[in-house]
Amino acid sequence: MAIYTRFGDKGKTALHTGKTVSKGSVRVEAYGNLDELNSFLGVVLAQLKDKRIRKEILEIQNDLFEIGASLAGPGEKEHQKLAKKLKIRVLEFEKEIDALTKKLPKLKNFILPGGKVGSLLHYARTVARRAERRTVALAEKEAVLSEVLVYLNRLSDLLFMFARIINYQEKQKEIIWSKG
Repeated sequence: MAIYTRFGDKGKTALHTGKTVSKGSVRVEAYGNLDELNSFLGVVLAQLKDKRIRKEILEIQNDLFEIGASLAGPGEKEHQKLAKKLKIRVLEFEKEIDALTKKLPKLKNFILPGGKVGSLLHYARTVARRAERRTVALAEKEAVLSEVLVYLNRLSDLLFMFARIINYQEKQKEIIWSKG
C-alpha cells in the first residue's frame, strides 16, 4: 500500500463511500479530531504505568478508530453494530466513573490540570471535548449515530476521572482554581 497517492494534493479526500469531499469539511474535521485524540492517547500511554487504565485506554483507542470509520463512511450497515457496542461502552464508562468517584476525595471546587501524567490526561480530555464539538457540528448537518455523541461526552468525563485518580495515586495535590 502506498503511503502517498497524490489524491489529496488539491485539498480533497475520499470517504469510505467513495464520495469526494473537501479536507476542510465538517465531516473530515470531526474524524480528524478523533484521530488527534487517538494519537494523543498514545502519548499518554507512553507515560502511564497503571496497567488497568492502560488497558482501558487501548480499548478506547480501538473504539475511536471504529467511530472515525463510521464518520468517514456514513450510512453503512455495520454502524448499527457499532451503536450497540457504544451503548455498552458508555455503561462501562459510567460504572468506572462511579467506582473512581468513591475512591477519590469529594470534588468541591474546579481544579486546574496538574501532575505529570494527570495533565496529559486533562489535555486528552480537552481534545475529546473538541472532537465532541466537531461531531455535534456534523450531526447538526448530516446523520451521525447518537451513540457516538453520548460516547464522546462520557469519554471526556472518564478521562477527567483518570487524571484525578492518577494524581491521587502519585500523591499529586489537586490545584484548586481560585477566581481573580
